[in-house]
Amino acid sequence: MRKKRLCDGLVILLIAAILVVAHFFWFRFDLTQEKRFSIAPQTKELIKNLDTPITIACYLGGPVDANVAHLKSSMINMVEEFNSYSSTRIRLDFINPSIAESDDERIKNYVALEQRGMRGLSVAHKEKNGTISQSVVFPWAYVVIHNDSLLIPLIENNSQASTEELISHSIEDLEFKLTDAIRSLSKQDIDKVAFIEGHGELEEEFVYDAESALSRYFQIDRGSFTSDATALDNYKAIVIAQPKEKFSEADKYIIDQYFMNGGRVLWLIDGIEFSEKTLAKSGISPILPLDVNLQDMLFKYGVRILPSVLEDMQCAYTPINIAPIGQPAQFEALPWFYAPLLITSPYHPITKNSMQVKANFASALEFTNNSNDVTKDVLLVTSNATRISKAPTEINLSAMTKIDPQTYFNTHYLPVAVAMQGFFPSVFTHRMMPTTITNSHQKKDVSQKTRMIVVADGDIIKNELENKNNSVGVIPLGYDRVTKQLFGNKNFIVNSLLYLTDDENWLSLRNRTIKLRLINQAVSSTNRTFWQCINVLFPLLLLGILGSIYLLVRRHKNKIM
Repeated sequence: MRKKRLCDGLVILLIAAILVVAHFFWFRFDLTQEKRFSIAPQTKELIKNLDTPITIACYLGGPVDANVAHLKSSMINMVEEFNSYSSTRIRLDFINPSIAESDDERIKNYVALEQRGMRGLSVAHKEKNGTISQSVVFPWAYVVIHNDSLLIPLIENNSQASTEELISHSIEDLEFKLTDAIRSLSKQDIDKVAFIEGHGELEEEFVYDAESALSRYFQIDRGSFTSDATALDNYKAIVIAQPKEKFSEADKYIIDQYFMNGGRVLWLIDGIEFSEKTLAKSGISPILPLDVNLQDMLFKYGVRILPSVLEDMQCAYTPINIAPIGQPAQFEALPWFYAPLLITSPYHPITKNSMQVKANFASALEFTNNSNDVTKDVLLVTSNATRISKAPTEINLSAMTKIDPQTYFNTHYLPVAVAMQGFFPSVFTHRMMPTTITNSHQKKDVSQKTRMIVVADGDIIKNELENKNNSVGVIPLGYDRVTKQLFGNKNFIVNSLLYLTDDENWLSLRNRTIKLRLINQAVSSTNRTFWQCINVLFPLLLLGILGSIYLLVRRHKNKIM
């Protein structure tokens, strides 16, 4: 009896000691394979340093289907995990946009949300009787800090993915999207990005949509070079978007030394040029190499833009006049092989879970060295049915209808965009500084650790314009007016600049992967009753067995005593 009391006392002391230790040393365990209930160290640091209340208004309230309910529960789990580290509680409110007294009022609610930028998503799900039903959900959330707010899409529209895949991708990106909004709203210092002018680059109206999207994160400036070598020092990154004229040696020196001192560059350079007017008028246009005097720089850094044009069987459509010469115009939407839909890399945070990127008269890239000082990650490639033609060559619209795809598309998976980071050699090693340069730093022959992205097509950042009501309107970047589909050009540009300026590795949060473990619908429907009985009766049976064992052990102990 005394031994039993001693053991009970020790157990009580042990439990008390554990409670005391747990009070002072907080810990959590995530036993899932993908660590889906864990957050990154940089997220923990961000949340711990929050000193202002945050409210998240999520428009997934009310009854939703199983897939959207999975996203909703993941949202709750994520905010609860944030609150485990935050000194000021993050409030999560769910709003049901379908609550209304009548159908007309419900439609008005939907229209009001659409006007605020929240597009509804039609979700298909299978009923018990096998029929397919459609429901409209608004997978959006507002993150509010003080009086500032940001709207974030919880689901990125991707016509190539199933509903289950869309939800899985959304859950994978949830931590990044929430922390991205919190950082944007609480950030005190804004990084600056410059669009370079003076060499025939795209004018502001043709990159308006990209600049508008980037202005959420950066201060956007535009300007041309002077002789001042320090002109770019205050910019976190620069964008060189489709130049048509040659860069001077002085301009190249300023870019090179900016890059050597840790600057970041997004190059969007065409490898060829042609005449759209000549093509539209006669159906034939020569394609010539385009030299803007940057090839030696890129070659030294580790990549070369081939003077070539890519055609791809996986492409956008365009209206083409198929009427004979002299006859009235007759337009038909035909595959436009010169507008390939580029495949995005699933392994890099810039392009993971992203839609295809629409290109136009893109060229191919090739790597010029295998230095261990520079790592290279291909971001965009063509499909497995590609043709490359080296300039000079020509476009002939009449010949496109006679193409035999089996023999015409004779290569595959050619790179069009690459991200590089590491220590780069200067193109001005063993070369004199141009005499016109002023305020130059000490010339560097090897860069600090830095990054660049090279894209062999300037049209990837170019939005189209349209005349509407006697005014010029901007068509969203990546929008295809023929198929009414929005491709991933804008996300690619924004993620590219975020990657280039990301010193704290925030974009790596997009690399989270959650495996889909889907129930076999055919088996579950066929054996529905059996599995229902297992799920209901087995826990009760297990509980009864454990209870019986407990009672038997208790009786045995009482007999001994």
